[in-house]
Amino acid sequence: MNAKLNAATSDLGWHFDNSYTRLPDFLFVTLNPVPVRAPQLIVLNHKLAGLLGLETKKLSKTEAAMLFSGSKLPDAAQPIAQAYAGHQFGHFTMLGDGRALLIGEHITPAGKRFDVQLKGSGQTKFSRRGDGRAALGPMLREYIISEAMSALGIPTTRSLAVVTTGEAIMRETLLPGAILTRVAASHIRVGTFEYAAGLGNTEGIKTLADYTISRHYPDLFDSDNRYLAFLQGVIERQASLIAKWMLVGFIHGVMNTDNMAISGETIDYGPCAFMDAYDNNTVFSSIDYHGRYRFRNQPHIAQWNLARLAETLLPLIDAKSDKAIGLAEQAINTFPELFQKHWLTGMRRKLGLFTEEAADVQLIEDLLAWMQKHRADYTNSFRALISPTLPADELFHGAEFVAWFTNWKARLVRQSGLEESSLSIMQANNPVIIPRNHRVEAALAAATHNDYSLFHQLLAAVTNPFDNAPKYHQFTTPPLPSECVHQTFCGT
Repeated sequence: MNAKLNAATSDLGWHFDNSYTRLPDFLFVTLNPVPVRAPQLIVLNHKLAGLLGLETKKLSKTEAAMLFSGSKLPDAAQPIAQAYAGHQFGHFTMLGDGRALLIGEHITPAGKRFDVQLKGSGQTKFSRRGDGRAALGPMLREYIISEAMSALGIPTTRSLAVVTTGEAIMRETLLPGAILTRVAASHIRVGTFEYAAGLGNTEGIKTLADYTISRHYPDLFDSDNRYLAFLQGVIERQASLIAKWMLVGFIHGVMNTDNMAISGETIDYGPCAFMDAYDNNTVFSSIDYHGRYRFRNQPHIAQWNLARLAETLLPLIDAKSDKAIGLAEQAINTFPELFQKHWLTGMRRKLGLFTEEAADVQLIEDLLAWMQKHRADYTNSFRALISPTLPADELFHGAEFVAWFTNWKARLVRQSGLEESSLSIMQANNPVIIPRNHRVEAALAAATHNDYSLFHQLLAAVTNPFDNAPKYHQFTTPPLPSECVHQTFCGT
């Protein structure tokens, strides 16, 4: 049975206001986490806790393990499993939190609202035939990648803690079980709207939309067409988000509609990965058999997902279906231009450009084509340009690259600014360190054998992505051929 925390451990600064539980109950079910055998704390994000106004340093390891396993809950917690649907690889399915519980919405001292969710907390009515649990490796992967994304300045859910459960779970083999505590602006997804639409509940869609607008887009609430403005707002945030993914070589891997957060945060880190060698067609996910979610497809898939959101909002956008469809299509068709704007702005910064020229697109595309042809390391190639002279590596001394480099240098001169200004912009927009797959997999493999040293070393590096200190240099090198990771796995 789940218990409330005792006085010594409940006074951490929790301030719950669980607004989602005040919505119609078709959107969630109330239940407690399933108790675990012997929880042990693996990692606790005290820095994030501080941002949330939580005094987690008061907790002993045992107390923290009890809290973040769901074995003991904060006083005002109201655990729920949220209902949602999703187009999974293009196929519609009614879903829900099959292994996660939202324990409440915490209000920070600054007045910001965050969901606090336990992932791997046990079976719910949405588990279908799953065990409701999670393996240690995927939970640590989400911790590493989400915290790396945050450090890179990319909107994302955050990871507060990981505990092991003392129980083994069966996937392809027996694995140590774990629970991740995830913090998010909310867990409202495109699929949440699809769930209400799938039930034919137009009034429910309206209630959900009004709630979501109030929570995430309050400035739009009094718009002339609130729901069209809401759709446009989501489109804008997603265009910006996907551009940020592309700029750092991030591949989500499972861009199903249930994995697209309305808030504009990156959510659900399953078989995600970062590219080493640049290849527009890169696919890592072991379940993406046809490359639907490959690197270059991510903007297209985002637009496709947004069209599914638009379909659920049609009855609210206008009572006349033809007019509603026309307005929604106009909004959806703005996505490519919005994405291109954000991507081009980001690429200019990566190249130290602070003015605009029409030929910049060709300059960028020529560089990416060279990278693709020579399988150049995406991250390190941009970092190599942060130098007044031609990079020393032999790869950069071929005639093709020298011609590009000369053209780029001439472009920098035309800005009429100091070259140091361009280099400073580049240093701020080109990470030194990303969570390279071979490093992540090595850390996770060691962790499953109770060695967390590699995990903590990698975590320290990826949460300081622009730090060129010698202590992090081992994390900047591409994998040797024998170290390459060609597939990543969801781990569910």
